[in-house]
Amino acid sequence: MSTQNKQDREAWLQGPTAQCQVVPEHGENPWRLVLLGAPGVGKGTQADLLHQRLGACHLSTGDVFRAAGSRPDCEQSPAMKEAAGYMRRGALVPDSTVWEMVRERKGCLHCGGGFILDGFPRTLGQAESLKKLMDSEGLSLTAVVNYDLPFGEIVARLGGRRTCEKCKAVYHVTERPPTVEGRCDRCEGKLFQRDDDRPESITVRLEAYDRSTAPLIEFYGKLGLLVSVAATGSPDEICAATLSSLESRHAERVPQAR
Repeated sequence: MSTQNKQDREAWLQGPTAQCQVVPEHGENPWRLVLLGAPGVGKGTQADLLHQRLGACHLSTGDVFRAAGSRPDCEQSPAMKEAAGYMRRGALVPDSTVWEMVRERKGCLHCGGGFILDGFPRTLGQAESLKKLMDSEGLSLTAVVNYDLPFGEIVARLGGRRTCEKCKAVYHVTERPPTVEGRCDRCEGKLFQRDDDRPESITVRLEAYDRSTAPLIEFYGKLGLLVSVAATGSPDEICAATLSSLESRHAERVPQAR
């Protein structure tokens, strides 16, 4: 497995008119992964670790949303402009706009180093659209990793998060507490609990996730792509379990030389 960990993702963050300055080396079988998992399971952390281990680009739709909100209109793709408009109004970006943001970046799916999709697809419709697009481009997914974590552990993990009001650093009351209670180690800013990290909000988020993701899990299970990984232990332990599962699956699918 590659240990290359360079990427710049300009084409992903800016849109189809941009070109990446750092292009991963081409391999015979680049890893093309989708990561699934409820809020709080650590998908972003795992995507970054897998990127470092496999060399595949971490393609996060959340990063595109943040880029859409920070770039001038002249530097935004059509879908980014549309998404930015919804975000300025405080409205949810509809599935159709999210899909268009991914579709106009289809060149990133051809990345020689492979890719790790984080945050997409979120619905069955998006998964079906992604499959049709990849089929038309002559591409196929390697696997879809679903990170499992019991409901109670998710509530404890998210409910204990505290965020700095100044620099936005994130802490946890038990797992990663600040040196001084209620104060950020970096800037001494006041720590607060985000509204969506309160137990009642977490329950609503998880229920919504279950409704949208259950069909996804069934869809990818029928395609033989689903790999389930328990999201327990340290990030490095979870990453090791992910790589082990992926390698086992790869070995089963590749015929042994005789």
